[in-house]
Amino acid sequence: MHTLEEIPDPSSTATNANVKIGYIGGGSEGWAHTLINDLLQCEDVSGSVALYDVNYEPAAKNAELGNRLVERDDAPGDWTFEAYQEIEPALKGADFVICSIQDPPEETFVHDIDVPQEYGIYQTVADTCGPGGAVRALRAIPQYREIAATVREQCPDAWVVNYTNPMTVCTRALYEEYPDINAIGLCHEVFGTQRFLAGIVEKYVDEAEDVDAEEIDVNVKGINHFTWIDEAYWYDRDIFPYLDEELEERKPLPSFEPGDLDDEGYWTNHHQIAFDLYDKFGLFGAAGDRHLAEFVPWYLDIDEPEEIQRWGIRLTPSSARRSDGEGPAKMSRYLNEDGTFEFQESGEEVVDIMRALLGIEPIKTHVNYPNEGQISDLPTGPVVETNAMITGAGVKPITAGDFPREVRSMVRQSVDNQETLVEAGYAGDLDLAFQAFLNEPLVTIQRDEARELFAELVEIERDYFRDYDLEGADVLTDD
Repeated sequence: MHTLEEIPDPSSTATNANVKIGYIGGGSEGWAHTLINDLLQCEDVSGSVALYDVNYEPAAKNAELGNRLVERDDAPGDWTFEAYQEIEPALKGADFVICSIQDPPEETFVHDIDVPQEYGIYQTVADTCGPGGAVRALRAIPQYREIAATVREQCPDAWVVNYTNPMTVCTRALYEEYPDINAIGLCHEVFGTQRFLAGIVEKYVDEAEDVDAEEIDVNVKGINHFTWIDEAYWYDRDIFPYLDEELEERKPLPSFEPGDLDDEGYWTNHHQIAFDLYDKFGLFGAAGDRHLAEFVPWYLDIDEPEEIQRWGIRLTPSSARRSDGEGPAKMSRYLNEDGTFEFQESGEEVVDIMRALLGIEPIKTHVNYPNEGQISDLPTGPVVETNAMITGAGVKPITAGDFPREVRSMVRQSVDNQETLVEAGYAGDLDLAFQAFLNEPLVTIQRDEARELFAELVEIERDYFRDYDLEGADVLTDD
């Protein structure tokens, strides 16, 4: 493998002792706490975190939490936290911008899951592709257009790190609005695959004990949640022969029956789809099975929800996406019971990536970044997921090579759909968006039914489609 051309040093004037992070979605009850946890354990970078959220109160509570935790003896990091009611001052002069946002699930995500089921379309996640993923993308594009425009005005040289799904579309929308933006998308799915492969090494290599996921080197290629690996090594040992042994041991696939997983969690994953794809196409699926299943038409071609259990996964019901009130209760404990918040190893890399971009310590990891040749047989420009070297000079994608033709055709369909969604989002054109919606692999119903489904989702979530030409959209009429 080799890296692509050098990226010039960024023009940021940040010093390691005065770094500003703008956090969009700063009221988060998950990612924000992870960031606070990681920053306060980082000893060689310090500065301030500006927490912006459309809901100011939870951002203010996160700021209070961060400022309390920094005083603890077990928090070596030196950071201050402040909540903002407007996005512009939160990002003004920022060196890094982190995006972690979500529309209220009860108003959006629940419908993305439930309404398609009324048309016989089942989704295991509904946040990246399929009917739910497409509509979620359309909602997100105007928001990311605003974020990119604000970055251009307030902190044009900042590095933007996106965690929001649909990862590919959101990150691509940033570049569409501001082509000179410095932005990457981060996802933890490949980490899960590395942990799984570490277990495979422990099983098949006699001298292997306590293998760490970081010891597994994989060649990553694809788009977010439809990511593949065609090389995997534990030091100098090729792991694929062990995958071959494991595949034979697991056959026949699928090996479960409906009802077998009723007592398991909704996020269970037995890697049966990843192995089935490997058996059929020679590349191993490097995302969880719940994501992989949604990019092809066959695994979710079911009549009853329980049938998907044959493949060792479960559908995620909309009830699992609704708030259970635990988030506010947990925050109350953090603020009112000293010591309740426990620092831990999060497994996330955003702080390591910031340290690398500041020139402290380089890191090799997988990122979502515009294709400039790292996947040779996909178009230039769309956001793809591959390994990259990150240093003080920037992000250098590592060449991942091309795909077998049959895999490329599947990936290319999703790339084209995502590009169409971004184009439609910027034009406010729901008729164009419907073309991508109709071409989603899970949309296997008749065209008229697909139009009804699309129109119903848009109408239910109408308040989130104000940036689209609702009156002029033919797809929303009965004609």
